[in-house]
Amino acid sequence: MLIDSHVNLHAPQFDADREAVIARARAAGVGLMVTICDKISSFEAVEVIARTHDDVWMTAGVHPHEAKESPKLVADTLCTLTRAPKVAGIGETGLDFHYDLSPRDVQAAVFRVHIEAARRSDLPLIVHSREADDAMAEILEEEHAKAPFRILMHCYTSGAELARRVAALGGWFSVSGIATFKAAEAVRAVIADMPADRIIIETDCPYLAPAPMRGRRNEPAFLPHVLAKLAQIRGWAPAEAEARTEDAFFHLFEKITKP
Repeated sequence: MLIDSHVNLHAPQFDADREAVIARARAAGVGLMVTICDKISSFEAVEVIARTHDDVWMTAGVHPHEAKESPKLVADTLCTLTRAPKVAGIGETGLDFHYDLSPRDVQAAVFRVHIEAARRSDLPLIVHSREADDAMAEILEEEHAKAPFRILMHCYTSGAELARRVAALGGWFSVSGIATFKAAEAVRAVIADMPADRIIIETDCPYLAPAPMRGRRNEPAFLPHVLAKLAQIRGWAPAEAEARTEDAFFHLFEKITKP
């Protein structure tokens, strides 16, 4: 089964043809999707999509870009949202020091709140990290030492050292269309070293369309291109790559039942 572990189906880019996008994903062999909550004010829209489609699950969280919207966020708020039947993860959350759309101290504080919610809910933490390797590693290691929680580094494009430190914490990694980009040799080198039983795949649609769709709106139907590149990088047959990523997904997202 192909599983798109990170989609943004509530994004306005899909307002005109959301149902057609979901239908094309199914036709391409995508059996499950996890649609991501980027801020508390988006939760209701995300929840409607998950509730009305059997093959779509969801998360509860605040993207680091949106942390400024919820600077006083508490874990109780996130844990309350996880009572919705199809919430299977916490996030996406993390640190983005490239755009700095929210103050860095606010990003870090909100990120730690998500970690506490992940511990309390026993749901995986979906982590966004960009140009923040040292700070990210320090927070994850410090918090994990207090009490463990499951980590997914989504759309991993950070360095080999952060990958090594997260792997030592038992973390999972998600490969996106960036792996297909011509200039992404460093990303592919890190993917080649990731723990083989903790790799999953995603599109992050509507962003980051893989080659040969670059420049177009991304959608879950393009996921086979990501799988093919992962298989090539790791030296796996396509069927092996599909089976490995499926197994890793269900080990991470324990709440999601196999169809």
